[in-house]
Amino acid sequence: MTSVHKEQRRAALRRRMVLKQMSPDFLDPALEWRRLFAEAWGTFLLVLVAAGGAVVAARSGGSSSAAAIAVAPGLMVMAIIYFLGAVSGAHLNPAVTLAFAVRRNFPWRRVPGYVVAQVMGGVAAALFLRALFGTAGALGATVPGPGVSPGTALAMEVVLTAGLVNTILGTASGARNIGTNGAIAVGGYIALAGLWAGPISGASMNPVRSFAPDLLRGDLQTTWIYVIGPVAGALIGVAFEWILKGSPTVAGDLAAQGSLGIKEPRAPG
Repeated sequence: MTSVHKEQRRAALRRRMVLKQMSPDFLDPALEWRRLFAEAWGTFLLVLVAAGGAVVAARSGGSSSAAAIAVAPGLMVMAIIYFLGAVSGAHLNPAVTLAFAVRRNFPWRRVPGYVVAQVMGGVAAALFLRALFGTAGALGATVPGPGVSPGTALAMEVVLTAGLVNTILGTASGARNIGTNGAIAVGGYIALAGLWAGPISGASMNPVRSFAPDLLRGDLQTTWIYVIGPVAGALIGVAFEWILKGSPTVAGDLAAQGSLGIKEPRAPG
């Protein structure tokens, strides 16, 4: 066995020991409904803003700038990480849930529940937009830009999602990065991706964000781009994280699963 493999085994053992020392409430299945509600509510807010930007622009005669439409989802994700990250990890995206599971920071048995909650939240947001504004702005659907081929849009979504997953996993690998720095980094990346790549593919990076408007407007012709692209990009991002950081960490587990149920020690007196 090589020294690298020995160090990886020692790191995995230390991680398991730390997890066992946590409050048993952290793994209490009775808390799962709170996490699922957080994922549904957070994804609702994300899709509401991400898809709603184009809807509002269409209804207001284009008063919303393209830059504002691109930046708004990043700011919303930043806010959601702040107020929901400790509850569920604030995945808000099946590709992110998949990445955390493949990275071994998130248990596979909880993946289906998270994905269902995210889909429900996203579809509810699209229903809300449709009830208020009809199908204005194609309900904020993400589609390849004018003159952009499906293959080009797919390649863009793969690369963008790989970068997003690297940003999420990278800022979740050390305790000092969880929370403030992670929210700023992830929100900033989403805004940046939207600013420069929005005209190419829509910069979705999230299957639910694209599927929900497509479902409600009854057009699934290009939805495959925004499912395959983010999933492939997530797997690439995880592979790069293994190359860059090695084995998963306890800090990554807390970022992926939230800290709900972990009892903090009381102050003396």
